[in-house]
Amino acid sequence: MNEQNTTNPSLQNCKEDCSVPISETDTFVLAGNPNVGKSVLFNLLTGIYVDVSNYPGTTVDISKGKFKNHLIIDTPGIYGVGDYNEEEMVARDILLENNKVINIISAVSLERDLFLTQQLIDMGFQLVLVVNQIDEARQKGIKINYELLEKSLGIPVYSTIATRKEGIEDLKKGISRAKRGNKTPGLDDIIKYQTSSGYRTVEIVLALEEDSSIKQKYPDINIDNKKEEIYLMRRNHINTILEKCITETTAGANLSTKIGHWLLNPVAGILSAIAVLIALYQIVGVFVAGEIVDLTEGTITDHYIPWAENIVSSIIGTGWFFQILAGEFGLLTMTVQYIVGVLLPLVIGFYLFFAILEDSGYLPRLAVLCDRFFNYVGLNGKAIIPILLGFGCVTMAIISSRILTSKKERIIAIAILALTVPCSAQLGIIVALLAATSTPWAWPVYLITIFSVMLIVSMVLNRYLPGETSGLILDLPPMRLPDLKNVIHKTMKKTWHFLAEAGPLFVLGAFIISILSMTGALSFIQDWLSPLVVNFLQLPKETATTFIMGLIRRDFGAAGLAGMAGLGTAEAVLTPVQIVVSTIVITLFVPCIAAVLIMFKERGFFEAFLLWTLSIVLAFLTGGIVSYILNIIF
Repeated sequence: MNEQNTTNPSLQNCKEDCSVPISETDTFVLAGNPNVGKSVLFNLLTGIYVDVSNYPGTTVDISKGKFKNHLIIDTPGIYGVGDYNEEEMVARDILLENNKVINIISAVSLERDLFLTQQLIDMGFQLVLVVNQIDEARQKGIKINYELLEKSLGIPVYSTIATRKEGIEDLKKGISRAKRGNKTPGLDDIIKYQTSSGYRTVEIVLALEEDSSIKQKYPDINIDNKKEEIYLMRRNHINTILEKCITETTAGANLSTKIGHWLLNPVAGILSAIAVLIALYQIVGVFVAGEIVDLTEGTITDHYIPWAENIVSSIIGTGWFFQILAGEFGLLTMTVQYIVGVLLPLVIGFYLFFAILEDSGYLPRLAVLCDRFFNYVGLNGKAIIPILLGFGCVTMAIISSRILTSKKERIIAIAILALTVPCSAQLGIIVALLAATSTPWAWPVYLITIFSVMLIVSMVLNRYLPGETSGLILDLPPMRLPDLKNVIHKTMKKTWHFLAEAGPLFVLGAFIISILSMTGALSFIQDWLSPLVVNFLQLPKETATTFIMGLIRRDFGAAGLAGMAGLGTAEAVLTPVQIVVSTIVITLFVPCIAAVLIMFKERGFFEAFLLWTLSIVLAFLTGGIVSYILNIIF
């Protein structure tokens, strides 16, 4: 069907219809995702005769109105029918009492909204589909073949611009055309072999998708949980429909849309990603890690540390308590120097850069660009989100891996995060360390090594873990200039979160290292690890201390390497080859305590323990191989 481009006359008040008793009307349920224009459409259909009340037993408002001889019930905005939250449960209960639905979706987010549409079709409802906000779709260069979409779904499809009343008259005439659509291929086979007869399709599908209230209400529906399998089938079916019905063009699109399309081009996208990485290196690795860290660490080293040592010694003397507070690994000296002098500037620099990318709308386009590559390792492009979050905080990234559809994808993503993704503070120091080598080969060796480990581990997991990779569904926001206030707010909020999380762990780490140093245990551990560190990794014996520190906090260990590499005002004791090897080991080494605890919580003891053990073995094995090769070459 063609898009409507003429403005429709205002709706007439339904005076003649209001005398029809509600019990005798044909009821339609309005259903759709949030922010698709559902309320505007409801008002256009029902006029001023609307009854608003709480749904029984809830705080959710439900609106009822009349159009001709139809009762229209508006439901809360939902992304799916189920029992995930109160809104979904209210919408589900209303739908269960009726069988006709007007489903409103947004033309700019069909990938997301059609999931609900197909779920309603699979449940056996009679549907009319309203594609709203087609003006915004035109501005973004989205072209929809409505006739093909109607044929693919098997239901009537109408295009509207509700705010301008365009297409409303056609919709009013076509509401009576509501009918059942084409179910997701393969769903009938699951229903046929997993259930007994006697129940409605909607109840069977809800039970298959593990709706707890349905299972409780109908305990004799003897079926297995098929939620993940059905979701994957439905998503793949929608992707197939979109490939046939949607085309994107820059004709008539605004500048931000054209830039967004350009960034999705494989060649332009890769070049832009390389440019972003170069900018990150120059800003964080060269300017912040060089100029700013020299200033902050030098100021603390020259002024604060002597002052702190004098104050502590004048109060408590120079005994063992002095060593804990103001010694080599002191809580008031080394900890403050590392957190304030080294880490804080690097963290602020990284989060500021990341906030600019996030606010500009670039990150979702990077996800689309990465989708094909991630498919090779058992993931989809959405995995770029937790992985990029991991460059800020691995702990939060592991939690965010829940957005991935299947258990297989979540395991692979967590393995990548635990093994190969350095957090923001660690990354800042690594960038600074590699810059300190002043050699052209340091970065390529580091990146190739980490990337190779990531590729090998993820491909092995993809091959041997059961399950399928789901398709990519992601909203693409418009490209825009970052809002300075928003960027600063995000940067300060994430920086404060880092300090609140890392500060206590740094204090704990410094305390443990001080105790180990004073008791001689640190020297014992260094000697015990000496064959591995000195002979296999070919690093100074003191490097073992940084690995021990890394058990407390990854960036704490990296900060220890900073002094050995001559970062800031310290004297370098590591060669360029040793810097590269140590950064590889500290990257692949176990994540911090917080990340490990979250990993155990998310994946259970067995899986998390295997990942933890794997990271230790791979870290030292990879470091030893790289050290051997580099020492032969250089």
